[in-house]
Amino acid sequence: MLTERQLLILQVIIDDFIETAHPVGSRAISKKNNVPYSAATIRNEMADLEDLGYLEKTHSSSGRIPSEKGYRYYVDHLIAPISLKNDVKIIKNIIQDGFFELEQVVQMSAEVLSELTNYTSIILGPELLETKLKQIQIITLSDHTAVAILVTNTGHVEHRSFSVPAEINPSDLEKMVNILNDRLFGVPIIRLPEMFKTEIASLMKQYMNDFEKSYDYLQAVFFSENPVKLYVGGKSNILMQPEFNDVEKIRSFYSMMEKEDEIASLLKSSDNGIKVTIGHENEIDAIKDFSLITASYQLGEGQLGTIALLGPTRMEYRKVISLLKGLSNEMTDALYLWYKSYE
Repeated sequence: MLTERQLLILQVIIDDFIETAHPVGSRAISKKNNVPYSAATIRNEMADLEDLGYLEKTHSSSGRIPSEKGYRYYVDHLIAPISLKNDVKIIKNIIQDGFFELEQVVQMSAEVLSELTNYTSIILGPELLETKLKQIQIITLSDHTAVAILVTNTGHVEHRSFSVPAEINPSDLEKMVNILNDRLFGVPIIRLPEMFKTEIASLMKQYMNDFEKSYDYLQAVFFSENPVKLYVGGKSNILMQPEFNDVEKIRSFYSMMEKEDEIASLLKSSDNGIKVTIGHENEIDAIKDFSLITASYQLGEGQLGTIALLGPTRMEYRKVISLLKGLSNEMTDALYLWYKSYE
């Protein structure tokens, strides 16, 4: 159990280190207005906090920096929420502008969030277990190129350009679209590949001239992509943090960011509400020197998405946690109304 004096000194050290990225010494702490202790007393308490594992001593100075244990205690016990109404309002205005599609709203939110924090933001689109297909269209651009358009009941619009092989008859494409719209309207997105392989394949055999030639190709065009969407903002922000001037750390980070399935799995495993994982609490080796803070949001009835910020363990936890809480609430409220308008 830490004493009141130790709690104050620990909080001052962490707040100062978050702001400056420099080790904090006893003399600097003693000069702060809210610290009524001498440098000698502070030095003794810092030594005790180091023995307890909350602080670490650097090689280059007599100052201390927080340990991962210290950050964990700070997050769990020492920070209080702050109001960030102006910051949240920026993203709220984006969400409530009816001009944008859902994917644009989420992408823009990710970019603005990274700008507000100078960290890397990641937003995982809602689970699509209940998102349903509304319409499929194919627009021919030339004799051999076309665009496939998929629209869901949440307003999500997916555009996929593709080349049309010469052996596929244009009339077969038209039949294909009619079959898909007739049989797949209102079907959850997650079930589309399964139905394509069974019921739709059976109908295609009956009504399409070149079923064997076109089936695999058309399946790849329409249903090969994972419906889970990942939106990233400020990937390069990590380069501005002094902790990450190590080339190997940066290489590992960028390599990880290319593995969207791995990141999506990490975010989907997050609990509802706010979750903070610090340093070696993270499961992925590439972010063992990072802190990851996640918050869930809801689209419609039961569809959960995740907002995340990835930065150094020297993260502005108070600001980030308050911002994510506010953003989560605003996204849930606004997207609920937006979702209802498409039902």
